[in-house]
Amino acid sequence: MDPLSDILSLLKPRSYMFGGFEAGGDWSIRFGQHEGIKCYAVVSGQGWLVVEGAPGAVRLTTGDCFVLPRGWPFVLASNPALPPIDYRKLFPTRPNGSIAKLNGGSDFSIVGGHFTLSGGHVDVLLAMLPPIVHIRTETDKAALRWCMERMRQELREPQPGGFLIAQQLAYTMLVQALRLHLAEGLTGGVGWLFALADRQMAAAITAMHEDPAHRWTLALLAERAGMSRTTFTLKFKETVGTSPMDYLTRWRMMVAGERLTHSSDSISVIALSLGYESESAFSTAFKRMMGCSPRQYGRGVHPTPSLHDERVGEIISVDRLEAMAK
Repeated sequence: MDPLSDILSLLKPRSYMFGGFEAGGDWSIRFGQHEGIKCYAVVSGQGWLVVEGAPGAVRLTTGDCFVLPRGWPFVLASNPALPPIDYRKLFPTRPNGSIAKLNGGSDFSIVGGHFTLSGGHVDVLLAMLPPIVHIRTETDKAALRWCMERMRQELREPQPGGFLIAQQLAYTMLVQALRLHLAEGLTGGVGWLFALADRQMAAAITAMHEDPAHRWTLALLAERAGMSRTTFTLKFKETVGTSPMDYLTRWRMMVAGERLTHSSDSISVIALSLGYESESAFSTAFKRMMGCSPRQYGRGVHPTPSLHDERVGEIISVDRLEAMAK
């Protein structure tokens, strides 16, 4: 698989909601912090999106799609200057698949899907994504709208196999949004998503993902990127937020964590498949990165490092997260 698919395959959708609302006149609705990812499409009208922690307000027009992967509180409004009202007061009962109405619902209409995720690396991976992925071009918006309409149908009219279809649609929405975001050419940010938009960095990351057990050196990775070792090391650190070898170790441990949880492979087999000559060397690296031993992890002990934790700081610091939001 390619690196984007590799990373997103560790995020496993486990529950789904679909809904929306129609509004008229002046309105401003605040939605609290949420788990997982929300994806919306504006069916008609115009409005504003304000995500707490992200700078500025985003203008929304008919057909616009946006994805909110960080779980931060946000406001949808006809005017961002209006004081918001908590959505639970306006829409106290929200059956799955329902469309609520506010002030007659004649000026603005929006639908959206919300899916939560499981997997031992959800918080770390989602924290590396931008707070808002805004899709504007017509062909790109059409692809996301189709996914959301199909999910809406599956949730409102349950049929055999509906859960599996909803799961695949959730994946499709997320991958499509991030693929389109990458295609726009991301610049100025730090993290694996931004790195994949850079041809040279993507070449090195792809090599590590394709063969994590290989005895990669800075010289070999620089060769894959078509750069000198010094220039490659500096650019990788600047773009990804960590050194190439730290990134490789982190990726190996994430793959190991997935196999410890979802396969019957022994620790020694996993260690060998990821390039470690001994189980003890692998266990030491795993504990340093993941915060617990491989055996503890396999038994369901999954510490969730905060973004202030030094282990996560090897991948992305709080300062870098703030830079990504700008």
